[in-house]
Amino acid sequence: MIVVWTLSALLHGYVGLRVVPAMSGWPVAAAAFALVLATSALALPLGLRAMRRRGGPAVAVMYRVGMLSLGLFSSLFVLTLLRDAGLLVATALDALWPAVVGLDGLALGSAFAVPVLGGTVTAWGFVNARRTARVVRVDVPIADLPDALAGFTIAQITDVHVGRTIRRADVEAIVDSVNRLGADLVAVTGDLVDGSVADLGSQVAPLGRLVSTHGSFFVTGNHEYYSGAHAWIDELQRLGLTVLMNEHVLLGHDGASIVLAGVTDHSAHHFDASHRSDPRAALAGAPPTAQLRVLLAHQPRSAAAAADAGYDLQLSGHTHGGQFLPWNFFVRFQQPYTAGLNRLRGLWVYVSRGTGYWGPPKRFGAPSEITLLRLLRAPD
Repeated sequence: MIVVWTLSALLHGYVGLRVVPAMSGWPVAAAAFALVLATSALALPLGLRAMRRRGGPAVAVMYRVGMLSLGLFSSLFVLTLLRDAGLLVATALDALWPAVVGLDGLALGSAFAVPVLGGTVTAWGFVNARRTARVVRVDVPIADLPDALAGFTIAQITDVHVGRTIRRADVEAIVDSVNRLGADLVAVTGDLVDGSVADLGSQVAPLGRLVSTHGSFFVTGNHEYYSGAHAWIDELQRLGLTVLMNEHVLLGHDGASIVLAGVTDHSAHHFDASHRSDPRAALAGAPPTAQLRVLLAHQPRSAAAAADAGYDLQLSGHTHGGQFLPWNFFVRFQQPYTAGLNRLRGLWVYVSRGTGYWGPPKRFGAPSEITLLRLLRAPD
């Protein structure tokens, strides 16, 4: 925590030193922004500390304020960096062509832009994060798909992150939205929870109301392993979801057959060696005559192994689509795909932006989603 407090002070200090003096002509605004930065510098480390603590309303408030501060400061920091880069370019231009740029006006205007844009983006992102995720409809063309499976639908929810801020009412709203879709099956692709069964079992219980033709299926994400994966596997099975642990089920649909497989999280072996993710093992014993092979895998980086194993479609989450700008540009350094429908050799990979959020209640440039995937026969 000493390191966290020090980093928070230094980074907030950078924003303050670069922006507040430029606002000196407006002392009330400068003082107000300095107060916001000081509050954020204190709240952010407290929120991170509360993330790992159990407790009552005081800890919950500490967490919420800290995460709001983290979301706000992320934007303020990035905007300050952009402002400094812009002023550097403007200074160079002014040295070449004096009085063309208007450095004083640019410095003042851009200083005010930092808190105004940062606050606007954070407020907008908060509204986007707290609303119930909208339905995103995606058509997936599958080569040689039999007529019986044309129009088959899968409702996917992922990365709900039920915890301190996403609660039972939010889960109920998600379940109601999914049930209205009338899907053929429901896939829950991990990172459902941030906390133990003892703390969150009642909050997750509405998932037992999910309705579809072939049922609801779940695979673990990395956050299940942070939260007691074995207990959650038992609890979700008790609620009526089928948990796929490097295994598959065979579904019959209007005379056609689907192999629906699921793997443990890509990092699961770090928590339990017996849970090592294995897309090929998940197909063991599957009939070669099945017309479609679908894999549920929390992380997109399972795709290479899935393509090698001969799947037609992989459904994943994990990335949140970056959750808010500019972090969506950095996800690609850790995962092969950030969001949407992607192609890897003969495999389609759909990566959901997630149904909830993690950490800061902020979504900007990466809206949450409940996904309805419809399978279509690819043109010859």
